[in-house]
Amino acid sequence: MAERRPRVWVSQPLFDDTVAQLAAYCDVVATPAVTAHDSAALATHLAGADGALVTLNERIGTAEIAGAPSLKIVANVGVGYNNLDIPALSAAGIVATNTPDVLTETTADLGFALLMAAARRIVESDRWLREGHWGQWSFTTMLGADLHGSTLGILGMGRIGQAIARRGHHGFGMKVLYHKRSRLPADVEQAVGARNVGFDELLGSADHLLLVLPYTAQNHHIIDAVALAKMKSTATLVNIARGGIVDELALADALAQGRLASAALDVYENEPDVRPELRALRNIVLTPHVGSASLATRRAMVQVAVDNLLAGLGIGANAGRPANAVNAGLLAEGNARMGDAGSKIDTKKR
Repeated sequence: MAERRPRVWVSQPLFDDTVAQLAAYCDVVATPAVTAHDSAALATHLAGADGALVTLNERIGTAEIAGAPSLKIVANVGVGYNNLDIPALSAAGIVATNTPDVLTETTADLGFALLMAAARRIVESDRWLREGHWGQWSFTTMLGADLHGSTLGILGMGRIGQAIARRGHHGFGMKVLYHKRSRLPADVEQAVGARNVGFDELLGSADHLLLVLPYTAQNHHIIDAVALAKMKSTATLVNIARGGIVDELALADALAQGRLASAALDVYENEPDVRPELRALRNIVLTPHVGSASLATRRAMVQVAVDNLLAGLGIGANAGRPANAVNAGLLAEGNARMGDAGSKIDTKKR
């Protein structure tokens, strides 16, 4: 009898030619149109799956995997994985993977674009012109803030933060400050022209503050009313990290009252819902979580996710060793049980 082919569920339409690579090894059930899957629907789709290729829109935890005894791997298309309950997946012996690295430069591009748009009031100027106000021009119309020679603050300094620092330091001659619990090696600091400072110094010194730190319970609303009050009233705040890092109501109030000059957000606490208090403001740029949204990068992300999925199913040159396992300890545990660190892992529930 022929060995059963793994069954894979693909949660959203992605790139057909890339997803088609799975069909050589797996029976693929692909969602044909963009779909909002509720918890019950997710549970149904995962029930018979050996692997799943999902996006940030799918929230998967204990309830969704309770009836999925064959599920071995959930491959997330995205560097973030707040949509996945990692402890629950790990406890069930399910590997979770993400797609880092390939989106670093593209996301840094978007972060810098948002910074320029907010600081120079580009979106506000576009709207003002379209509304027919140019005839009311004066010498002080739409005055914004310079980037060149200013102080760029970066909260969090991973791959994307460093890429932004390079753009600011080398491209715009900006003084770059950052705050991170563990300081970067001296050679990395020198390469990106950055200096580590305390949190309060970062807030008070930055002309432009970019947020690129991961979301954790400790980072929830780290930029709150108290933090915003420590920033310059002329400053720009940009969040390309995760929603929930910023207290959005406090931010809206600071912008409305002129305690902060401008802001730009690509991520939100209750995506896809954006607070009306933010949407009503003119001095904020809002984009719909498009940090990685270039054609080349999104294709690369799906390819990495497909490679992770196949490896997690024990297929291909990296069988049993998906390159981007979030719960890497589970892989080590599985390989130890097999008695060979290079062998296929057994991730079935136990």
